[in-house]
Amino acid sequence: MADQMQWANALSTRPSLEAAVADVVQRATSSLSASADLGLVFISSAFASEYSRLLPLLAEQLSVPVLIGCSGGGVIGSTVEGQTQELEAEPALSLTLAHLPGVNVKAFHVVAEDLPDLDGAPNAWIDLIGVPPAPTPQFILLSASFSSGISDLLQGLDYAYPGSVTVGGQASGGVMGGRVGLFCNDRLYRGGTVGVALSGNIVLETIVAQGCRPIGKPYQVTKGDRNIILELDEQAPLVVLRDVIAELSDEDRMLAQHSLFVGLAMDEFKQCLQPGDFLIRDILGVDPAGGAIAIGDRIRPGQRLQFHLRDAEASAADLEFLLQQYQSQQSSVETVVGALMFSCVGRGAGLYGKSNFDSQLFQHYLNNIPLGGFFCSGEIGPVGSSTFLHGYTSVFGICREIRD
Repeated sequence: MADQMQWANALSTRPSLEAAVADVVQRATSSLSASADLGLVFISSAFASEYSRLLPLLAEQLSVPVLIGCSGGGVIGSTVEGQTQELEAEPALSLTLAHLPGVNVKAFHVVAEDLPDLDGAPNAWIDLIGVPPAPTPQFILLSASFSSGISDLLQGLDYAYPGSVTVGGQASGGVMGGRVGLFCNDRLYRGGTVGVALSGNIVLETIVAQGCRPIGKPYQVTKGDRNIILELDEQAPLVVLRDVIAELSDEDRMLAQHSLFVGLAMDEFKQCLQPGDFLIRDILGVDPAGGAIAIGDRIRPGQRLQFHLRDAEASAADLEFLLQQYQSQQSSVETVVGALMFSCVGRGAGLYGKSNFDSQLFQHYLNNIPLGGFFCSGEIGPVGSSTFLHGYTSVFGICREIRD
């Protein structure tokens, strides 16, 4: 039998970091029947004072050539009973190990000051990452929350590595202003982005659940300037929005007061727009006099958009739709070996009123798939052919090998 890809995850809630490390290493390594080529470790911000001890403790018990990880507002992984749990705001450690035959695994750390000019040649980005564009690499990125240059990095990777898939998240320090930790092999970093490039016999597929549902109908931006919408269908945007809200139920009108967003259609040619076709962005402000609306991204005339609402019900329905769509479109679901989950700290029990909602829904559609991850302060995943930093989103990176 050919050497096949293997994936394992272990989650520990032991309050002592030594005990937690021993627990996850023993369980994750015993689940693999071959040596690990890649490790991913996520540590709860409840251990913030002990980040510097994590890598030495792991090195004593675990031999893995490439290891990356970060701190999170919570961590996600498999308990001793084999149940996936999302543990928020309590000490926990999640370790994923992967045996990846036929895959080249390359880790890197980059800081904002080192990023090449986006107007330059793609070679500068390839030199920075140290990975050739063929075979097409798949990227997992873990970034510091502030000043990491993550949006420029995502644009640069899309530019230099066309067809590559990038997933990940921004490390969270838990409480406001809490320090984050990024881990790459034997080093602890406090800033920039750590990542891993996976090239060869591997496919990384994504589900990007932004947790919104559309209201009204799609409109076309007929006039705009940077991130300011000046006209929708040749009308003042605020007039259009008021008309949309006037048609809503009483409950949705109340929701629109604090959970109203705009969805930018990423495929200009697709006629029937569905969940997953929109990039969801914040509404930053309105100009009552001129009727303009400012949003959290650049827009261009000709682009289509639709207003959206977000709540627990919409979030659940959005993820379920995308999971059903993934399951129905994949003839090769049986080749999935493992998955990573990057979920916003604004989701979880705070959104749903109960724990483990997103991970359990994922497991309902992709049963017995090892799942590890963390709660982020920003989530990284593709919409259409480009990669973005999201909020209030759960991004799943689903890993499978290429089988002939």
